[in-house]
Amino acid sequence: MMDASAPEFRHWRLRREADGLAWLDIDVAGASTNVLSAEVMAELAVLLDLFERKPPRALVIASGKPAGFIAGADVEEFARLDSPAAARALVERGWQLFNRLAAVRYPTLALIRGHCMGGGLELALACRRRLVVDEPGTKLALPEVMLGIVPAWGGMLRLPQLIGPAAALDMMLTGKPVNARKAKRLGLADDCVPARVMDAAARILALGGRPARAPALVERVSRRAMNGPLRRLVADRARQQTAAKVRREHYPAPYAIIDIWERYEGNALAVPAGDPASLEAIFSSPTARNLVRVFFLQERLKAFGKGAGPAPAHVHVVGAGVMGGDIAAVCALAGLKVSLQDQSVARIAPAIARAAKLFERRLKGDARRLRFALDRLIPDPHGDGAARADLIIEAIVEDLEVKCSLFTQLERRARPDAVLATNTSSLPLEEIAAALREPSRLVGIHFFNPVAQLPLVEVVRGEATGAEVVRRAIAFVRGIDKLPLPVKSAPGFLVNAVLGPYMLEALRCVEEGIPPETVDAALVEFGMPIGPVELVDTVGLDVALAAGRRLAGEGAAPPARLLQKVEAGQLGKKSGQGYYRWDDGKAQKQSTQAGERAGGRLGFGRKRGEAGREAPPAPPPGLAERILAPLYAAAARLVDEGVVADEDLADAGVIFGTGFAPFTGGPLHLLRSSGKTPISGAGGAVDGEGLEQRRQREAEGR
Repeated sequence: MMDASAPEFRHWRLRREADGLAWLDIDVAGASTNVLSAEVMAELAVLLDLFERKPPRALVIASGKPAGFIAGADVEEFARLDSPAAARALVERGWQLFNRLAAVRYPTLALIRGHCMGGGLELALACRRRLVVDEPGTKLALPEVMLGIVPAWGGMLRLPQLIGPAAALDMMLTGKPVNARKAKRLGLADDCVPARVMDAAARILALGGRPARAPALVERVSRRAMNGPLRRLVADRARQQTAAKVRREHYPAPYAIIDIWERYEGNALAVPAGDPASLEAIFSSPTARNLVRVFFLQERLKAFGKGAGPAPAHVHVVGAGVMGGDIAAVCALAGLKVSLQDQSVARIAPAIARAAKLFERRLKGDARRLRFALDRLIPDPHGDGAARADLIIEAIVEDLEVKCSLFTQLERRARPDAVLATNTSSLPLEEIAAALREPSRLVGIHFFNPVAQLPLVEVVRGEATGAEVVRRAIAFVRGIDKLPLPVKSAPGFLVNAVLGPYMLEALRCVEEGIPPETVDAALVEFGMPIGPVELVDTVGLDVALAAGRRLAGEGAAPPARLLQKVEAGQLGKKSGQGYYRWDDGKAQKQSTQAGERAGGRLGFGRKRGEAGREAPPAPPPGLAERILAPLYAAAARLVDEGVVADEDLADAGVIFGTGFAPFTGGPLHLLRSSGKTPISGAGGAVDGEGLEQRRQREAEGR
């Protein structure tokens, strides 16, 4: 029953039962998702006051929303903080409140169904027990590092104590979630139950009087050792692993997490202001501001799917190659029925095998869900599914004539209301749509390789594409949990149109005698996830050459070495040899080609790497800036031409479609913040006015 003596709360609902059990449901007013704003936290403090005066026999904290437990702190509130002092005050509020919850005399339990992120997990950690619901949407994580900040409301203190420092540091340093079953295996959750019995299980666990799991002897000895030299060893190992992935100057937060756990028992408030791990240093870092910006860019892309209607139930994919097969697999994993067409079962079989491996990785041993996912992926060599599908995607060879012929056939077989989509990476939609009786049915749905990893999907609107078709395409993209970016049909759309000039400039540098390793090292040092030459090898030299010709025109001369390698069949990773030699799927970055040896004669010194191997030559000053300049110029030009709606969406597309260094906030944001302006089509950037000032000056005729 509701507690009549309790004051009114906007964001919490309190029910007390006759046996003394209290249920406290968080249900943030006016929001579809629960977040811990200042107002929500203030109400929780009042509730703890109430429980102090009239303690329950036990307390269960749950969600009053179907969309999950708690998504974390209110990021918009955090983004409005205007000083390090305000950030410290926000941290202190949560730290003290959750310490207070952890110290109450009565048993507490967090009933977690759906996402439990950041501050939500820190609240759950402050409870004595955690019960998780075993369903796909249940995910537990401390993803603060992805915003450039640290889990300062007790996560760095309590998570290592609960599951051990190695597992806890892995969760905090990567921000990756664990599902319900893994949470139980780690000891993060006391139990994992189906939704149908969650309330009964919560009642039993909260009222049962059973003490929390006592640590075993080995665990107690390990914890004691962790307060001595072993703590330093674990921290040093974590720093080494972090340094292999990101640089401290680019991403200070993961290093701060390690320091705060090792030296300050997980209490961020204890770190002196002058320390690089201090709240003041973290809050003041450009990285935190830029990663918060990236978070809001991601939310904007997600918002394109709101109100777009339901996703299709049946998708038909034509082409079982790497792209088509992986698109089909991702759709089946998301719960859609998928028919996969190619010329024979033998051509489809490798795609099914790849899909099975993906399902095993993602579903982590859940045999039932794995079987259902495989059942949803149907080999369809005769293309019978095209007549029943809600949406048809072609992912065949990038040949205009072949695509036009295919769509002529598909239009005859498809339902009149089915959406026809192409995964073309560079062909104009208008030319493909010319083969259709109803060109308004055609939309571009352009995925990126590897499909399962890259979150962005370009939704391409041709001149004749109907608005309803675009809407349904966006609904499909959000339905498979990808990020839709609306773009206008143009050569290369957005992502490939900026990548093309970038990769071309990198290959020009190689033509001039700079070793491929040096070129790649310069861009990885800048913050890119992979160097441009290795990217060319990964994409395929033949694909890069064909795309470059389409984007630049047949008259443009490609780099001579690129032509030579394609003619020699050295196509990159898929052939085992490109600009690099590839062994077991990995690039062997020890060039021996004459042109690459010339780099040493040009004065690029080498140093020894691990295990006696030669490390890449030190990149010459300005190399990364030179290679990135055409990317900046292309992004600015595409905004000017309306291919993408504005600079923020251009930044979002380049970040989520290419992995462009997120800590910069995106290419155009980086230029604006550094006072430089890209010169559209000129392949460079100049100091001085930003894009907005330039446009204002041009509009005024100055």
